[in-house]
Amino acid sequence: MKIAVCGKGGCGKSTVSALLAKCMAKKGNKVLVVDIDESNYGLHSHLGLDMPETLIDHFGGKKEYGKKMQAAREEQRNSIFDRKWKIGDIPSDLIASKGGIKLISVGKIQDFGEGCACPLGSLSRQFFENLELNDNEVVIADTEAGIEHLGRSIERGFDFILIIVDPSYESLRLSKKIEDITKDNVGKAYIVLNRVEDGVKDIMMGSLDKDKVAAIIPVNKDLFKASLAGKEFDSDIREIDGLAEFLINNN
Repeated sequence: MKIAVCGKGGCGKSTVSALLAKCMAKKGNKVLVVDIDESNYGLHSHLGLDMPETLIDHFGGKKEYGKKMQAAREEQRNSIFDRKWKIGDIPSDLIASKGGIKLISVGKIQDFGEGCACPLGSLSRQFFENLELNDNEVVIADTEAGIEHLGRSIERGFDFILIIVDPSYESLRLSKKIEDITKDNVGKAYIVLNRVEDGVKDIMMGSLDKDKVAAIIPVNKDLFKASLAGKEFDSDIREIDGLAEFLINNN
């Protein structure tokens, strides 16, 4: 099962990705979390892991990878990723792991003036297109904020798109755009309402298709404090467990 977690910046994509990964692992699945957000530096801490070496650095960095892609195009080959592989084929030095969860990071913006994130998007797409899963394996992609990754068709072949919506007008509007973009192009798209306080739920639900809402996660101060301190999430969230069961049953 391949799951992409999408939404606007600050809506809680990394929080949901980490909590869902932990829940899926507790249910006996082998979970691979793929960090494809080049500007987020906190996902690994949510999982209680160290930051692994990035995939783009493994191939020599953005400039070197770009040269390899250009050479591949000139030779009319698919690329260095013209073969299928399994999770077990990923080099161990690119993986941080704990409790049935593996984490890899495609790459991060490190330096001023280093250029756009295009090579990271290309590498992400190639990675996912060639990754084959066994029945008990789950991939969770924590995407960058916004919709550029969808424009690059990184999520082609995914089973689910989870649209994380926080209590903001911008988030509600973006959720509709993501639904439109993914319709007929990607797997099933569902909405996860996040950080929902009393009195806000009805307002948020009023502008959404209720059949598309897979989970409603209330405000959780313990999670907020853990995230702020860069600590591992150790809370069992009933709504996340329900979301995991929903995805499993609808896969």
